Amino acid sequence: MNDLPKQWADYVQQVEQILDQALPAVHIQPSVLHEAMRYSTLGGGKRLRALLVLGACAAVGGDVSKTAGLAAAVEMVHAYSLIHDDLPCLDDDDFRRGKPANHIVYGEAVAVLAGDALLTEAFAELARMPEKYGTAPEVAVRLVGELAQGAGSRGLVGGQVVDITSAEQRPDADTLHYIHTRKTGALFKAALRCGALVGGADEEQLQAITRYGENFGLAFQITDDILDEVGEANQLGKQTGRDRSLGKQTYPRLYGLEKSQELARECVKNCLDSLSGFPEEAWLLRELAFFVLQRSH
Repeated sequence: MNDLPKQWADYVQQVEQILDQALPAVHIQPSVLHEAMRYSTLGGGKRLRALLVLGACAAVGGDVSKTAGLAAAVEMVHAYSLIHDDLPCLDDDDFRRGKPANHIVYGEAVAVLAGDALLTEAFAELARMPEKYGTAPEVAVRLVGELAQGAGSRGLVGGQVVDITSAEQRPDADTLHYIHTRKTGALFKAALRCGALVGGADEEQLQAITRYGENFGLAFQITDDILDEVGEANQLGKQTGRDRSLGKQTYPRLYGLEKSQELARECVKNCLDSLSGFPEEAWLLRELAFFVLQRSH
């Protein structure tokens, strides 16, 4: 068995260094904006999306070092989404990753703009990949399209909108699936597909990675729903019980905890099945799937 904790720590450290170099420095004007961007992007988080980028690239036999710009871009998009998600007009959370949310530290206006700047900088980093990492221009263009779709109105943002507008409504399986496969799952899937594309995946490999991503994202969000019900804030780094208090559509609310855990296990099994034709190099994706399931236990 590979040493996931050590390899995980090594990869996370690499991603942290890449982000530190990719983000604008604090001394560059406007300093407060760049400080706010770095506050919510650096020094925290499991870097799951970046790890999925690396894992997908390795699984198809690619050179993981070529994914640096992509890993940074995906984490910037994720950080932007967390900043905005915590705002009073959305989920109204005061803590993220064990520290005060961005708007608590910098105010709502700067927090909004920091999120906007991170989203924009992510695509600038993708545009720099041919020069910085030797990525073929046609691949870089495809990465832009994949990440934009995952982050946009048919992905993350669309899921967030339906999450808000369906609050306090009667739980509905179709609505719940729509929210979870987009608000959370779309960025996971984009990260995986992009990592595979950088690695030179053929169409069959890309479709298998896509199936993995769809099931991984759903498993992650189901376990997130479970943890919001039974987890502890000091372990999760954010408030718990928020979904219930806001009347959000969640798996435990619709199916109960036991059935939700069963559905998460089924999704993880589907993840592993989708990797059945991949070699040992796909070990990180396999271990990450197990990790998602362990979160809720």
